[in-house]
Amino acid sequence: VAFYIANKALSPGLVGSQLCRAWINFNGTGTVAIRASFNVTSITDNGAGDYTVNLTTAMPDTNYCIVSMGDGDQGSYLTGIVIRQSTVPTVSALRITSIATNNPAVIMDSTYINLAIFR
Repeated sequence: VAFYIANKALSPGLVGSQLCRAWINFNGTGTVAIRASFNVTSITDNGAGDYTVNLTTAMPDTNYCIVSMGDGDQGSYLTGIVIRQSTVPTVSALRITSIATNNPAVIMDSTYINLAIFR
């Protein structure tokens, strides 16, 4: 795989820290299901609004950046995605929680959950 800028070819090793190393779009309601993903082997439903995302290829360390988004409207609530406070992301998995943005104490399933991981 080569990446091009103007007339220069760059190898993934030269731009590796600028690329998305994993991403996922999944349904977090009912029976959770991955719609599309890259470098994600599976997701685990730990209960209402509580998910573990398992990576196919581990990150080099735990200093990665997670960009996330939940779906727009769950009834009268907007959902947000946060890293689960009681767990620490590892090189091979991270645990997230879907919350109501107007009341973070409300943990709830989300129809669309999107994550991107950069390192």
